[in-house]
Amino acid sequence: MGFRQNVFVNCPFDEEYLPLLRPLLFTIIFLGLKPRIALEALDSGAPRIEKIIDLIRKSRYAIHDLSRLQAKQAGEYYRLNMPFELGVDVGCRLFGKGRWSQKRCLVLEVEHHRYQAAISDLSGSDIAVHNNDPQSIITQVRNWLNNEARLHAPGPASVLGAFMDFMADNYDELKKRGFSERDIKELPVGELTVCIERWMARRRLAIRPDRRGRRR
Repeated sequence: MGFRQNVFVNCPFDEEYLPLLRPLLFTIIFLGLKPRIALEALDSGAPRIEKIIDLIRKSRYAIHDLSRLQAKQAGEYYRLNMPFELGVDVGCRLFGKGRWSQKRCLVLEVEHHRYQAAISDLSGSDIAVHNNDPQSIITQVRNWLNNEARLHAPGPASVLGAFMDFMADNYDELKKRGFSERDIKELPVGELTVCIERWMARRRLAIRPDRRGRRR
């Protein structure tokens, strides 16, 4: 897949965010697009900023989740990686020529207007809210990509149902392959996306009509 199918994902990578990251990645793949994320390849030798810039340049679409900006306790620093990468992406669009001028991005937050305390320059921008709810993040990502990529995608409820089926099937398959509960919970992002892609390929094959017009 190339530039027009790539979706750069800029989000937290901690355990707390996993319940949102899984449905986010699944929705992108379900819609026939390709998520590009810094954790897709574990290469300790490559400077992370170079990897991020390369992924941004290769992706027409980008999803930036700013829901983890706020420090949790006194003395803790704000988490600035997400707004920094958003700035790189916006700069690529504004100052780039050719295909980079076609870039589009979705900014996610946990609740309305909270981001303005940290990035007031975004005031007036359309921000999608997910309330830390997996179903909401599926809806927001599906609706945005369906509009921007001019898709004719199934509704959010259909995507949610497919995601739940995948999670159950993937759990059973990984257990059969010798994964522990902890292994499944900590499945690397690159391996998770491969699991989703393989599950989707099998699903498409299963519903493909035969020569008589019947589903297999």
